[in-house]
Parts: sequence; C-alpha cells; structure tokens
Amino acid sequence: MQTPLVPKSCLLPLAAGIAALLAAGCDSASSPDAVSPAPLWELAGFENPESAFPDAEAGVIYVSNVAGTPTGKDGNGSISKVSLDGRMVAQKWVTGLDAPKGLALLGGKLYAADIDRLVEIDTKDGKVLARYDAAGAKFLNDVAADSAGNVYVSDMATNTIWRLSGGKLEAWLASEALLNPNGLLVQGDTLVVAAWGRMTDGFATKVPGHLLAVSLADKSVKPLGSATPVGNLDGLEPLDKDTFLVSDWMNGKVFKIARSGEAKEILSLGQGAADLGYDAASKTAFIPQMKEGRLSAYRVE
Repeated sequence: MQTPLVPKSCLLPLAAGIAALLAAGCDSASSPDAVSPAPLWELAGFENPESAFPDAEAGVIYVSNVAGTPTGKDGNGSISKVSLDGRMVAQKWVTGLDAPKGLALLGGKLYAADIDRLVEIDTKDGKVLARYDAAGAKFLNDVAADSAGNVYVSDMATNTIWRLSGGKLEAWLASEALLNPNGLLVQGDTLVVAAWGRMTDGFATKVPGHLLAVSLADKSVKPLGSATPVGNLDGLEPLDKDTFLVSDWMNGKVFKIARSGEAKEILSLGQGAADLGYDAASKTAFIPQMKEGRLSAYRVE
C-alpha cells in the first residue's frame, strides 16, 4: 500500500540556518546543489522491481517485476502500472514474462528487456505484440529508443548493444570498451551508456563504472567526461542539458553526474536502487528498490 511521506522542512532553526549560510558562503540558498531530494511517496507490493518508466501523457508509471532470479526463465515476471501520485493501477498489467528489466516507450509500444528477448507490448491493452529473440544474449538489461524509431538494448553480460530496426533485432555493437553496459539513453546522435564496470567475479568489479558516449554514426566509444569511476551504474536519466541522474545498484546510491564526469551523491537508499525514471515536468524521480519490493518517489531539482 502507499505510505505518504512528509518532506523535510526547508526551514532551519535560526542559529543553524545562519551557521549553514556562513559555512556555504551566503549563495547556497540559491544553488541547485543545496536542494536535497524531497521524499514524496512510497508504494510497496512489487516483486523485485527493476525499472520504472513514467509515461506523463498517459499519467502512469510502468514498473517491471523480475519476480525471482534475474536470469530465471520461469514465466513469473510481470509489469505493473502505477499512477504518477503513487497509487497501484494494475499490479499484474502484463504477465507471462520471465525477468523483465529495462523499459522504453516508442510509438504507443512499450519495450521490455527480458533476459534474451526484447518484448513489444501495446500500451492500450497490455497485450504482447511481439517477442524478438537476441540469440546469444545472456543478460539484456536497459532499453532506449532514438528519433528514427530504432530501439537499443544493453546486454550487460556480453558487452553488447543490440538494436531493433525495421522489425529485426541484431547485435549492433560488441566491445569490451562498453565496460559491461547497463543504463542507456539516446541524446541526439549519441547513445549515453551507464557502465557497471568490468566484472571480475559475478557482478563484482575492481574498478566501478562511469558514463560513456557511443556515436550512433560510427559506433565509436569514449568516456563521457573525465572517466572518473563512480559506481556500479544502473538507471540513467537526463536531469537537464548538462546533468544526468544515475543510480548505483550495488551501493544503493543516486548521483547527479555532470558531462564533465563529476559526480555528486544525492541519495543513499540501500543496495538494489535500480533503473530509475524521471518526469521532468514534475521534477520527480521514481526509484525501484529491487530488494525491498517498493517504488519510491522523490522531488529532484
């Protein structure tokens, strides 16, 4: 059920407020970085929720439920539909999936990464329209679409980006330079990738990941910014033209990452903070907490 949360007051006791302003240099009250994310609501009852994708036009959030192990072909996976203010609309809106993770919306169709298949769903009625096999894929994770109608899917386990184009799903780019790609975002002629970091033993990494930029024209891969290690990155959303909102699954943190590569931690939620979504109009981030079976909403500016 939904648990309303009361946002922390922006007002400090007088003495503490004066001290804070003096310490920060009197400009901090107007600085975007001075505004901490405000908790708005929480909704429980999910089964290992991995991705939250807001559809502002329809007034809903699509939430993928792994419902078991992330590689289990058990048919237990599902997609829920939630209102933007945190009410469960349909807990089992789409059923019969295996372990759905990343989601993307294109032309009235919702696309879900499901281990080694990309599933196409009609948003009008929740019916599965097609399943595209990704032969050889092991861990399809996030999904993103471009303005030309192509859909991209990351395979974190094999360092591969797949692309659905003209009704055909093919391995578009395979490269160790992808550093075990997780989150995806298309911006103009660039595919931005939130890298987990090169995995050494299972999901462990010696060096955590950072953001990458992949050219859609020539498939070249380069760091986005300084390449400073940030974390085992998962969800990736644009916050503004110069900043990204990114989650770190292993450490349960949420960061603002600038194009320069500079990262600022803004939330610490516990391990399992997964593929977040962001609604720019309301400045709301929707964060699935995979291990705790809940979806949390925060105002992030």
